Amino acid sequence: MSEQLLPGYIIRRGSALERSLLLKFMQRTYEDLFPNEDFSHLEQTVKQYFSSDTPLWWVEEEGEQGAGSGEQGEQGEQREQGAGSGEQGEQGAGSGEQGEIRRISNAPCPIPNAQFPILRQLLETLRERSVQVPNSPIACLWVGNAIDQVQGNRHAHIFILYVVPEHRRRGIGRALMRYIENWAIERGDRQIGLQVFQSNKPALNLYNQLGYQTQSIWMVKFLSAEQ
Repeated sequence: MSEQLLPGYIIRRGSALERSLLLKFMQRTYEDLFPNEDFSHLEQTVKQYFSSDTPLWWVEEEGEQGAGSGEQGEQGEQREQGAGSGEQGEQGAGSGEQGEIRRISNAPCPIPNAQFPILRQLLETLRERSVQVPNSPIACLWVGNAIDQVQGNRHAHIFILYVVPEHRRRGIGRALMRYIENWAIERGDRQIGLQVFQSNKPALNLYNQLGYQTQSIWMVKFLSAEQ
């Protein structure tokens, strides 16, 4: 089931069958920030945390409905590619491939009615409905749960928010943040959290604009056996 996120874009709930695609988006998130590193280990992170308790959403381009036409014997399929670009701050995991829509040709069916009436009827139905193959995702939102160590309340925690570069600066990241906030409110959450690298200035700017505040600071020290 999908719904419109923004004009030209739809959002749909992900499934457990899309683990490999989630991993691809997660690796892309980190590769954008740290291009010289190897993130193959993220496979274990996805394997450990991706479950029915950590919902996943995908954003896709909305397919344009149109009458498939075509000269006889000429068209096997029509492909319509969407254009896009998107917000820098929409990083948090992707695949940069543009989605495409495939349509069944309107060429006459050579199968005689008398021989295969059911098959012919099925082909005619497919032509009339202009069957579409879903677009490739252009954004990803993966959410888990965290516990407020002060109040003890469970709340949503954003693992990944990523928009492919070709679709940034279109408000998709902001719309996704609003979407997940509304989802968390409906679930009864009183707050929502996330982590962001200090070097990711576009994401920091977006979160600050949306009213997010720094609650804690995660500090790291690299250790050496020579010390």
